[in-house]
Amino acid sequence: MKNNDDFFRTNKETWNKKVDVHAKSDMYQLEDFKQGKLSLMPYEIDALGDVTGKKLLHLQCHFGQDTLSWSRLGANCTGVDFSDEGIKLAQSLNDELGLDVKFVCCNVLDTSELIKDTFDVVFTSYGVIGWLPDLKPWGKMIADRLKKGGIFFMAEFHPIVWMFDYLEGDPKMKYGYMQEEVIYEEYEGTYANETSKIKSKEYGWNHGLSEVVNALTEAGLHIEYLKEFDESPYDVLPNLVKTDSGMFVTEDKLYPLIFTIKAAKI
Repeated sequence: MKNNDDFFRTNKETWNKKVDVHAKSDMYQLEDFKQGKLSLMPYEIDALGDVTGKKLLHLQCHFGQDTLSWSRLGANCTGVDFSDEGIKLAQSLNDELGLDVKFVCCNVLDTSELIKDTFDVVFTSYGVIGWLPDLKPWGKMIADRLKKGGIFFMAEFHPIVWMFDYLEGDPKMKYGYMQEEVIYEEYEGTYANETSKIKSKEYGWNHGLSEVVNALTEAGLHIEYLKEFDESPYDVLPNLVKTDSGMFVTEDKLYPLIFTIKAAKI
């Protein structure tokens, strides 16, 4: 039986391989980003409002585009990710763009061991909590890193999405909404480039909405809202249909694709 360190090690190896592929992909639009395009979604910017002069901690930042986007909007940013290659590229982009973001390479659950500052905003988005076996230490870390009055905001794929296996043919409901056992998947390619020949080996965990909310409230945060949406800003699942607004939906719209949470440390 593998312990979580083994799972994390395998995931890190996979994400280190993904960085170069993602940086060259159409999905991440890196050249447009270098020319000034923000990677953030309008509703993320609306949720946090004016961040000028605010200290912002971005958890699981990949290669830092959202972190650097918040910096462009005036925040004093720190980004955290466990991928060495991701942090290396993030730091390179920061230097190239003349920004002043601090990037730290660590498992997100170890954030408080390396970062002692407190922040006005903690932000995280898309495909983040599924890499964590237990959300209680995640929630506590977020509360510890927030100043009193600080805001936590997350946008994430809905837990119903992770009940499906997308690797063969049409999506098939296979995994439990509240499944505790680790899920292992091995496949060729990556969501940003399905034709890539990299071999993805990934261990993940499903977390229902109640687990997410309780991890935050038990850590002392006050939930301002929880919203669910039947559309996604990213075309990362099979057979999604693009809408006139540029979002992506399932043909039948039977279940939500993403959710957002805003919480405060009071």
